Amino acid sequence: MSVLEQKRGSKTLFGSDNDALVMLIILNCIITAAIFFIRFIYQFSSIPLSEFTSQITDWFVAPADWGKLATRPWTIISFMFTHLTIWGLIGNMLWLWAFGYILQDLTGNRRIAPIYILGGFAGFLFFELSAHIFPSFSQNLDNAGLVGANASVMAIAVAATIFAPSYRIFPMINGGIPLWILTAIFVIINFAGNAGGYPPTIIAHVAGAGMGFLFANRIQNGQDWGEWMGKAYDWFFNLFTPGKKYKSRSVRKDVFYNTKGKQPFKKTPNLTQQKIDELLDKINQKGYDHLSEEEKDLLRRASEEDL
Repeated sequence: MSVLEQKRGSKTLFGSDNDALVMLIILNCIITAAIFFIRFIYQFSSIPLSEFTSQITDWFVAPADWGKLATRPWTIISFMFTHLTIWGLIGNMLWLWAFGYILQDLTGNRRIAPIYILGGFAGFLFFELSAHIFPSFSQNLDNAGLVGANASVMAIAVAATIFAPSYRIFPMINGGIPLWILTAIFVIINFAGNAGGYPPTIIAHVAGAGMGFLFANRIQNGQDWGEWMGKAYDWFFNLFTPGKKYKSRSVRKDVFYNTKGKQPFKKTPNLTQQKIDELLDKINQKGYDHLSEEEKDLLRRASEEDL
């Protein structure tokens, strides 16, 4: 198996190391499952089910009312990991897995969480502004709120499409289906599912898509808006693995000198399985575009030699 085939063959699995996509899906499932478990308790207790919303779900949903928002600021984050219906959770997680897997394959692990969170923040900001600016929307502020991962998943879908517009899925079908077609289907389904609902919610989803576009565009221009967030992400999830020990990788390189047929003093890196594993790990973490020319040359050599 060549090294490029080895990279393509590496799968995203539950429990795999440093897998941001899996962590996002797990968080959504855990929070939503906890809410439904509490609802189940309400149904079998003497507490009226009508109080479930005010006592439980309202503390996870981002309220449109700024007075309520001031008393529960954590909902700015919690809403993008919370779903109030099982079908909403399943739908968003399937789309998140589909687009997140492609995005992770293109850029590595470290950009999925920042795009997800920034897309949710953009959705929240435009939801709040539109709910207060337009008089026709401000009449239901007391009961209006933003919940669900729609804006975040929209950001990931658009970002993946911008990074690789020619990316094709299902290559066995007439050479493959362009990724933008899958994105268009997702956008249509998402908007159709929210048609007739609270209009600022749709505006929030559009804002999430816009953030995905801007994030990908800035990356292509050499600006990574999510670098600081990636470090915070590592710190947060490392709290859940206290027994895990991280060792700094040695910067020492195994090299040998081969001057036959080459200019004197030209250094040629030794092609070892350990070095290839390190390069694959770097691709998985940061993406192929972060490799130096020397490292890219090593991958080409490994592919030719079928290491």
